[in-house]
Amino acid sequence: MIFKLQRKYAVVLDEVKTSSPTELLGVRYLAMYLSASSDSERNGIVKSVEEKIKSGLQDGSDQFLLMAANIYYHRQEYDNALRYLNQVECLEGSALTIQVYLKIDRVDLAKKELKKMQDEDEDATITQLALAWFNLAIGGDKLQDAFYIFQEMADKHGSTVSLLNSQACCYILQGKYDEAETLLQEAFDKDSNDPETLINLAMVSRHLDKAPEISSRYLSQIKDAHSDHQFVKDLAMKEKDFDLMVEHTRSSYTR
Repeated sequence: MIFKLQRKYAVVLDEVKTSSPTELLGVRYLAMYLSASSDSERNGIVKSVEEKIKSGLQDGSDQFLLMAANIYYHRQEYDNALRYLNQVECLEGSALTIQVYLKIDRVDLAKKELKKMQDEDEDATITQLALAWFNLAIGGDKLQDAFYIFQEMADKHGSTVSLLNSQACCYILQGKYDEAETLLQEAFDKDSNDPETLINLAMVSRHLDKAPEISSRYLSQIKDAHSDHQFVKDLAMKEKDFDLMVEHTRSSYTR
């Protein structure tokens, strides 16, 4: 889904109307969810999707269920995502299923799903990407295999921010931070506001022992531009926990 990678949600909402076919309507709901500015708005979209499914709107539409599963994937509600993915029969559904399994550390199930994809169409782009994700999760010697797959994708279809970040992750997991930074700078030049690029640049800057203000600048940028990103929410929670721990320690010494 190119629109998701490029975050061009307004384009989708302009072109896909509420009267569009069911297959496209699911894409509209996903774009609405990803562009929503508050939890209440996102919850309302999820409620609408569930009502459409209960009414039977999605009957015969793998695409609508796939979009619903995507929404739950972004909510980190993986059981609900799998509930819909189990009703979908397409390579895209299997690819998202693999991502879910990797998120919940079920590498064994991800491997089975990958085998199913390879049996159906081993040379399909989505199958190759799924193999690269799997290798990235496995780590070790498989990291180089993942890197080569991402590189082949870039050679065939052009280098994208997502592919550059994926390759950088391969380097990061191998401790090759200089090489990772080079790729991330290229991704930054393509899109200076991409959240994954900013997160990875902040982390790599720390590993390279660069001035603290460099990583702080990247973190400030993602906090300002992507306040709803899960990384930002997790970071805020950890900062709050740290402040409470400091306050507790200070209180214990002043008694």
